[in-house]
Amino acid sequence: MPDRLVLATWNVNSIRSRLDHLARFVALKNPDVVCLQETRCPDGSFPAAAVRAMGFPHMALNSRKGHHGVAILSRRPLSAADSAQIGSPHEARQQRASVAFGGGQITLHNLYVPAGGDVPDPAVNPRFAAKIAFLDGLETWSRTATAGGGAVLVGDLNVAPLPDDVWSHRQLLDVVSHTPGETGRLIAAQEQGWVDVVRARHPAPEKLFTWWSYRARDWAASNKGRRLDHVWTTPDVAAKVSAIEIVTETRGWEKPSDHVPVVMTLTA
Repeated sequence: MPDRLVLATWNVNSIRSRLDHLARFVALKNPDVVCLQETRCPDGSFPAAAVRAMGFPHMALNSRKGHHGVAILSRRPLSAADSAQIGSPHEARQQRASVAFGGGQITLHNLYVPAGGDVPDPAVNPRFAAKIAFLDGLETWSRTATAGGGAVLVGDLNVAPLPDDVWSHRQLLDVVSHTPGETGRLIAAQEQGWVDVVRARHPAPEKLFTWWSYRARDWAASNKGRRLDHVWTTPDVAAKVSAIEIVTETRGWEKPSDHVPVVMTLTA
């Protein structure tokens, strides 16, 4: 019988504030694995009991107090969990775990790349400098992460790399998340053996967004979005992708995250 794995990635922007949103999303899409970013709570405060009640008995957490934190939630057992970081080990931006699929194992990498602040100049903005350093590290790290195949990278990468990943390429060239220094580095990292499976299913020039600013009075009407949330896989896994969905409707829920989930279905 074919094996089917549904994997979602979502910057939930505080797991405790949006626990009901997670439950609603799980009921809507029934994912087997959910990778969360910006959980914003230490591991000891993570709402594990509520997550288990949603059907996810297996968790790999890496969180600190503040605006960081990532988590992998799974219906299937997780193995080889590790929180080794590309950047500072104190920032809780990365979590790895393996899950059974198709008679073997796939390795999941859940990442939360630094946002970078507002000024796209590393000489005057330490937050942007940290982002550039992380993206450089991502390229180097990817050569090893993709070497054996069977890998998936998901998360809020905080870069919209292509002109059709933003509402206006021209107007956002000097805006953090779409500057040439960021987009060039993210594409260089992807080229170290990753397939952007979202764009493989929905090629440019189709506009794709996963984030809309809270500053917009009517986010849907203005539709000034960016594609900051990504799903990359090694080529062997990409061949098993049977569906990709950006769940835009969650942005319209009450007190939403400014990011929406991306869902990938694998069939083997």
